[in-house]
Amino acid sequence: MKDFIEKVYKTLAFYQGEMMGAVRGLRFDAFSVETHDPVFVVGCSRAGTTLVYKTLSESRDLGSLHRETHDFWAQLHPPAERQWASHEIPEELANDQDRRLVDKLFYTTTGKTRFVDKNNQNGLSIPYLRSLYPDAFFIYVKRHPGDNIHSLIEGWRRADTFATWSDRLPAEVAIENGRFRRWCFFLAEGWRDYLTASIEEVCAFQYRKMNQAILAARQTVDPERWCEVRYESILDDPVETFRGIFTHCRIPFDAHLERHCSQVLENPYNAFSTIGKEKWKSTGNRARIEKILPQVWPVAQAMGYRE
Repeated sequence: MKDFIEKVYKTLAFYQGEMMGAVRGLRFDAFSVETHDPVFVVGCSRAGTTLVYKTLSESRDLGSLHRETHDFWAQLHPPAERQWASHEIPEELANDQDRRLVDKLFYTTTGKTRFVDKNNQNGLSIPYLRSLYPDAFFIYVKRHPGDNIHSLIEGWRRADTFATWSDRLPAEVAIENGRFRRWCFFLAEGWRDYLTASIEEVCAFQYRKMNQAILAARQTVDPERWCEVRYESILDDPVETFRGIFTHCRIPFDAHLERHCSQVLENPYNAFSTIGKEKWKSTGNRARIEKILPQVWPVAQAMGYRE
């Protein structure tokens, strides 16, 4: 009986959500509702962006879909239209219709006129997003290259989770003599040069290209609307680190959020193992990572890390 009641409750909640979405859609069309001051979380895959996004999604002042939106953006501007060069959406593609579609998605789903968004490809498209939303806030999540690349390597071993979009790629992926045959996470300009590379070279390429793109875009964003956070700082003091993020983005940091942040590391999101710093040094990936670290240190130094 308990299971039946729970199933009924979930069904009713689903249809109630559908009905509310339809009502908001009518209101959106009738009154030209506009969103404002959105928050975009950007960073390399496996850098801690999900942790930051999920924590921001706890705010009562922000609308959140509570999921990554890469499918939505890819449908809006399919990579195939640009010959699969990368997941970057060029700035010149921004237009009023795009903004209207984004506004409608978040407003009809959440009922909020301010929202937070995150996916592992938006860091390549900051100029486009800034053009859509000149009032946007960007939160750049950074992570030490050793730990970030280690986590990328582990992610590539979970293609059923991180390569669900890549079956349509017009190229044969044969990384490490065919051990990896599905491209994971995101495409950056030049990805075809790594179709038969080692997995550590691929992950170093992704770390380098994503962070280079974000650092270049940083120069075009008002510093008051740009916030940077090291993943390591969250591990050291999650409450104060998140308090700083919320304050910078002009989001109230109430008692509920403070309590959530004090416990957020106890049940980490999408973690492959116990969270910590310099984990890569005690894993089987250490030799691989040591070999390619010189390739990424210039960008890591630009991010503020030191050897």
